[in-house]
Amino acid sequence: MPRRRDLLFTTAAALLAAPAIARAQMVLRSAKASYRVVTLAQDLEQPWGMAFLPDGRLLITERPGRLRVFANGRLERAPIGGVPRVVASGQGGLLDICLHPRFVENRTLCLTYSGPGEGGAATVLARAEFRDGGGLRNVQPIFEALPRTSGGLHFGSRIVFDRAGLIYVTAGERYQMQRAQRLDDLGGKVVRLRDDGSVPSDNPFVGRAGVRPEIFSYGHRNPQGMAMHPTTGRIWLTEHGPRGGDELNLLKAGANYGWPLATHGVDYSGAVISPNKSLPGMEDPVRFWVPSISPSGLAFYTGDRFPGWKGSLFTGALSNNALFRIELDGERYVSEERLLVDLLPYIRDVRQGPDGLIYVVTHTDSGGLYRLEPA
Repeated sequence: MPRRRDLLFTTAAALLAAPAIARAQMVLRSAKASYRVVTLAQDLEQPWGMAFLPDGRLLITERPGRLRVFANGRLERAPIGGVPRVVASGQGGLLDICLHPRFVENRTLCLTYSGPGEGGAATVLARAEFRDGGGLRNVQPIFEALPRTSGGLHFGSRIVFDRAGLIYVTAGERYQMQRAQRLDDLGGKVVRLRDDGSVPSDNPFVGRAGVRPEIFSYGHRNPQGMAMHPTTGRIWLTEHGPRGGDELNLLKAGANYGWPLATHGVDYSGAVISPNKSLPGMEDPVRFWVPSISPSGLAFYTGDRFPGWKGSLFTGALSNNALFRIELDGERYVSEERLLVDLLPYIRDVRQGPDGLIYVVTHTDSGGLYRLEPA
């Protein structure tokens, strides 16, 4: 009898080698749905983030510094102009994209990227106006996760607007773990801002001497997934641990999420980073993964095309070449299943489209855009 892993690789090879039309006919089954994977594009270079425009067009960032448009069933050849200069090195480059809640009125979107400056690079949040045929205009950086530093690791970075129109941005600790605990430092933090970059007066550390008022929570390593719950409005996020210890967290104002003082992971050498998996006064993860799955991208499914998946939380898993579907009971983790195992490599982002279907991008030099449809 062939081993299960051999069968998986055989299935993967067949799926990836098959023409797009044939691939769309292959039925895959999960615990609560049957679905097909439809290939939409396979000529993206390291795609990172996605955002749907109100008219159904899809904006996709490419880490080397391009913003692409998928429209009318094809990827437009020419990238959008006006994208700010990025440091495309290591994990850095053009990262996430998110539309302003009043995009229809103000045509504003936000981008995160690794921005250059004296001392190195930092995670930057910029706002810009999107004009059809004219690219991005009035690009304005409104936040930097200072201090800048050299190296190309752990930039974060995801963007979410809450119901009040405030922006949440994740910033990694740039592989300098002690930065995550320093409150005069914006590395390893989730920050909360108004849409012009100013600080809300009710941020948890406003008025505290020596503390950056932008900080909403701290003790994060490298958060690369963030989503707002469609019913409660609470913000959820995923972050990369070291070797083991990836986390799913529920965001709380002023909370310390422990890194590197408490972790379920070890260093890549196998050395112990901390003997503590939990500490008083620090938030424990809702779910942690050992070994690592490298979660990236996060989205709640609210559509009707997959009734059995409604309410599920989806995350890409770069280390597992899989898409994870997570079930929650309120704020409690219940279970998960792994979809697309070894069928699509390095799923970087996942989004629900306006059509109620699920879209993913794969982070390779010939990255793809794929859609999950009911079978």
